[in-house]
Amino acid sequence: MESPFTHEYFMKKALIEAELAFEKNEVPIGAVIVIDDKIIARAHNLTETLNDVTAHAEMQAFTSAADYLGGKYLKKCTLYVTLEPCQMCAGASYWTQIDRIIFGAFDERRGFQNNKTQLHPKTIVIGGVLEKQCSELINRFFIEKRNLN
Repeated sequence: MESPFTHEYFMKKALIEAELAFEKNEVPIGAVIVIDDKIIARAHNLTETLNDVTAHAEMQAFTSAADYLGGKYLKKCTLYVTLEPCQMCAGASYWTQIDRIIFGAFDERRGFQNNKTQLHPKTIVIGGVLEKQCSELINRFFIEKRNLN
């Protein structure tokens, strides 16, 4: 029997977090961190709410997962995030030594890949999981923002 815990399954959980951010008028990016098919951290952008430019979904998830595990390293963990991490979040992921980063939408301008931000050498990256749904949510947010101004 095939496991129901696929990359798509966990990305849908990250999309739920992104929707929560959208409802708070935050850039709708969501993240979950998983170990052994169990979600140990859920987070979304809180930069406006906390008035903190570092309060990205990934950063919130790293802190929550480290607290859950009782240590700063996230070995054997997977980060699912709806948008390709920026340089700051990718840099933080380096220090967590997270095993895998799975992201939805690519960020051609601010994503870590185009900016050549180095990840931990053992971190595996997969992009484009539920890319269309992740991109549509972010695009809808910015279209609505532009229409309000």
